[in-house]
Amino acid sequence: MLAYIARRLLAMIPLLVLVSIITFFIIQLPPGDFFSTLQAQIAETGGGMDTVTMEVLRQQYGLDQPFWIQYFRWISGFPSGDFGYSLDWNSPVWPLVRDRMAYTVLLGFFSLIFMVGISVPFGVYSATHQYSAADHSLSFLSFIGLSLPGFLFALLWMFFGALILRIDVGGVLSAEYRDAPMSWSKLVDYWNHLWPPAIILGLASTAQLHRIMRGSVLDVLGQQYITTARAKGLKERKVINRYAVRVAINPLISVIALEIPKIISESALVGIVMSLPTTGPLFLRSLQSQDMYLAGTFLLFMTLLLMLANLLADILLAWADPRIVYT
Repeated sequence: MLAYIARRLLAMIPLLVLVSIITFFIIQLPPGDFFSTLQAQIAETGGGMDTVTMEVLRQQYGLDQPFWIQYFRWISGFPSGDFGYSLDWNSPVWPLVRDRMAYTVLLGFFSLIFMVGISVPFGVYSATHQYSAADHSLSFLSFIGLSLPGFLFALLWMFFGALILRIDVGGVLSAEYRDAPMSWSKLVDYWNHLWPPAIILGLASTAQLHRIMRGSVLDVLGQQYITTARAKGLKERKVINRYAVRVAINPLISVIALEIPKIISESALVGIVMSLPTTGPLFLRSLQSQDMYLAGTFLLFMTLLLMLANLLADILLAWADPRIVYT
């Protein structure tokens, strides 16, 4: 297993290089550059910028160079943690990406815990109580979760929290804790602002995973080895938990890995609605302003997250199903 993990990690390197080339090329496909976009924005406000000044700035930041020179200038700083300079924010890229990625990963982690913690037991219960009133109720709630987008739940929570509960529901912290030193009450307030968006992000995926788990358990319960286990007199709880769920959870683990990019993309709209420092709003602004180093670094880290999630899913599959062996 360790050799397999090492091979997968080494295989990520050329794939990340390929992704970096493709993303850098795609980001530069729109006509113009950051300064032409800035010039257009200034013109909309009635102002103007000298063309000579624009050319001097392009030469200063290397935007007048060919594509491959700009690309190698960008990746040459990777070993030292330098991912370029954000022209829009007038700041190095790494501090901007680090803080946003850390919060988005934390939010996604709690969303995954919520998804698995709800969808697995409810999916097993629906399968073992097929066509009961509880099964129909859970299926109805799942279809609601699948049909409503996350940003709509975010809007509903903002309305309910602000107007009904009279609590501070937007942002990362309440106003009185933003400049306060770290304390237990500040951590509690941070958690109270973290769990609502985590649940909102996980609702649609929870509904999907519940349906997958229900169908998978129903398929496994019809297998002969389940009938044999029951014929040997094993308790029903042991048959379900030890033999049925362990095999039925395979498709769920594979789908969870694909939920990572979905959570990141969904966090963009939820982050805008709830004023959260997720990657989405900053990534969108970097694309609109053609801030190529910032946008390219975001895409690169999202790709890395997807690769690591797939590797983790493969490891979990081997742990859950003894039939899967990696050499």
